[in-house]
Amino acid sequence: MKIPSLILKQLYNFGSLDNVRGGAVFVIKNRLSDATVQGVRHVKVNGEEVPLEKITFDAGDDGKWKGSELSADRPLAFPLRKSVRVQVAIKEKLAKGKHEIDLAVMTEPFGDLRFTVKDSIVDVKDQRVTIPYDKEDNASSRAIRQRQRFVLKHTGTSAKHLFKHSLDPKTTHGNIENFTGVAQVPIGLAGPLQVNGEHADGEFLIPLATTEGTLVASYNRGIKVLNLSGGVLTTVADDCMQRAPVFVFDSAREARDFRGWVNEHLDEIARVSEETSSVAKLLFIDTFLANKFAYLRFNFATGDAAGQNMVGRATFAACSWILENVKHVRRFFLESNLATDKKGSQINVMRTRGKRVTAEAVVPRDVLIQHMRVEPEALSYHAGVANVGAFLSGANNNGCHSPNAITAMFIATGQDVANVAESSAGIVYTEVTPDQDLYISITIPSLIVATYGGGTALATQRECLEMLGCYGRGKVKKLAEIVAGVALAGEISLASAISSLDWVSSHEKYGRNR
Repeated sequence: MKIPSLILKQLYNFGSLDNVRGGAVFVIKNRLSDATVQGVRHVKVNGEEVPLEKITFDAGDDGKWKGSELSADRPLAFPLRKSVRVQVAIKEKLAKGKHEIDLAVMTEPFGDLRFTVKDSIVDVKDQRVTIPYDKEDNASSRAIRQRQRFVLKHTGTSAKHLFKHSLDPKTTHGNIENFTGVAQVPIGLAGPLQVNGEHADGEFLIPLATTEGTLVASYNRGIKVLNLSGGVLTTVADDCMQRAPVFVFDSAREARDFRGWVNEHLDEIARVSEETSSVAKLLFIDTFLANKFAYLRFNFATGDAAGQNMVGRATFAACSWILENVKHVRRFFLESNLATDKKGSQINVMRTRGKRVTAEAVVPRDVLIQHMRVEPEALSYHAGVANVGAFLSGANNNGCHSPNAITAMFIATGQDVANVAESSAGIVYTEVTPDQDLYISITIPSLIVATYGGGTALATQRECLEMLGCYGRGKVKKLAEIVAGVALAGEISLASAISSLDWVSSHEKYGRNR
């Protein structure tokens, strides 16, 4: 299996090179997949080969091996994310500045792996006050207590609530660094909401984590109206996640020709990118040309994960392969800002990032008048006026407040809350039907949700997902439909409150705690 050189260089932990007694040391980390090291071809420092018996591979609790001892019969286990300290016995201390490391090893299942990198020896004494950190187990009770004492000493504040938690800190590995405590956000329940979707079909209790008074009450009111209207119809239209590298050439003509080359080699690019994941599938690549730049927007299916890291790794592998086969690229960057990660953008509204999901309902005239004190004609007219306001402001959402539902559900269910930036986009449409009822719908073009990975497995977040029947694999489109349904409930509730002039009085009644 040939692995592109840019990927291989990621095996080296940059910044790890240092002088030690009797030689120098650096660290390698497996960022590919589970493997074993079965032999050493060579280790060179600044072009000088180090004898195998003077190379030590230190795997911590798993043991140490001399370079001359490694073999198929006595391999070094090198699982994914494992770090190994490599010490070389050399005569002279490495001087301050850059040095070249060349490592070649025999592995299973990858065969021979070799990379050459440059790392630096620095002579800087860090005198900053630093937060206590345990390299061996940073989520241990001892490490956490050290940080808590540090907070009290360094700030002089009390933190009797911040430091209390019921979850096991070790379960937060991969979600947080320097775990010290938890932020307790109130969770209220709304619903149950009747969802008539292709993936979510039934009644669902809705957990909303928020500190905004009237929010849960408002969603409850909208859910009541939707339920009296037979529920909310939901549809997931598209599903993809992006990474957008840019390739720099000497001329616009070279950039244009590169677009043709990419289109001719889509099968090879897909194969290389998908080797990095059992889940990621390359759907298509959009190419945008400007000046002498070629912007490639890779679009992946990511299963039940939100997938930003997944597609970053897959795209990096694909771009490494491209760079080895296209020799006239002058510069390359893995992200060009065209994926607009954690940012709202017109391209995401048009092309989708995450899930493109629509929730719609026909609200009978009598239901709207009786429970919202507004007629369909008045609400639809108000929506038209608000469209002009949204246009004038340049907003990415012509509705009332769909990010309220999205944010509250994101916090409750362990989503990456910064993805509200993309997910805040909303397209609301209303009309009065021939029967004088109200048709209302919202399309969320870039809803980024997950039911697997990320923060979804944390204690309270998992419980909220389980409450929705949305924890684990095969559930992400179900969650997307539920979120869209709740967002529509909020649009009906707030739009009606504004149209009927109930908005301020409701906030004064339910939202004051001062």
